[in-house]
Amino acid sequence: MNRSVALLKLVFLTPAVVGLGVFAFVPIVASVVLSLFHWDLLSAPTFAGADNYAALVQDASLWSSLVNTLGYVVIGVIAQIAISLGLALLVDSLRWRWVKAATRSVFFFPLVLSAASVSIFMKYFFDENFGVVNWFLSVLGVPAVPWFTSPVGAYALVIIVYVWQNVGFTFLLFLGGLAQIPEDVREAAMLDGAGPWQRFRSVTMPLLSPTTLTASVMAIISGFQIFEQPFVLTAGGPGDSTQSMVMSIYEKGFRDLDFGSASAIGVVLLLIILLVTAVQFRLSRRFVFYQ
Repeated sequence: MNRSVALLKLVFLTPAVVGLGVFAFVPIVASVVLSLFHWDLLSAPTFAGADNYAALVQDASLWSSLVNTLGYVVIGVIAQIAISLGLALLVDSLRWRWVKAATRSVFFFPLVLSAASVSIFMKYFFDENFGVVNWFLSVLGVPAVPWFTSPVGAYALVIIVYVWQNVGFTFLLFLGGLAQIPEDVREAAMLDGAGPWQRFRSVTMPLLSPTTLTASVMAIISGFQIFEQPFVLTAGGPGDSTQSMVMSIYEKGFRDLDFGSASAIGVVLLLIILLVTAVQFRLSRRFVFYQ
């Protein structure tokens, strides 16, 4: 009986393990190996050793894309977590179930759309000449914002579109986390005379800390991989003001046909993500409380 159960588990796990190996581990190993070579796809690869990594240190545009990506992560994740948590608290306080269900669908809908199609739509929506956003600002007497010609405006536009599309997923995580908080704990805090802010700080946030950790880890990993929004909206411009690291990988590989350097950037990005994630889990021991 035990052997049959073990065999059944193996049968069900095999497709997932094979898929993970083929589509995750093999590409990672291939990228690490390829980063040690010069290869333009047209001629045979030549061994380069650490030359590709040394060249990255002197690449000013790559440093600019790294700074931009860190900005996307910090600003985008903070905005995404704050907005999602606020929306989740608001929806959780509603009494009508059908309103909650409709709200969940509305906020989650942008996530099912492709980032490229959303970016194309937003490009017209924020157009400096005939876009709805600048028209609305003009009605309020606010000067038109140069969303595409100003480095600050373009950077803000990328973050706005990215957060708008991804906030729904984090919102659902927080909504699910709030549903897991025992009602008797909230009632006990109310009977003790705790106000709304005290209940939020002393009851809701500690019990919601595991969800916050999950949401922040996933949001940070997603932020480091941002590509479609700056690529479609601004093409990395003006200048390199909105260039991301994934865009640098794309341009090195498919524009310059320098797949060794592109792979080296990918390996560096992977190491940065692993380091940041490890630091998050390390620090989580201090602020994450499990029931």
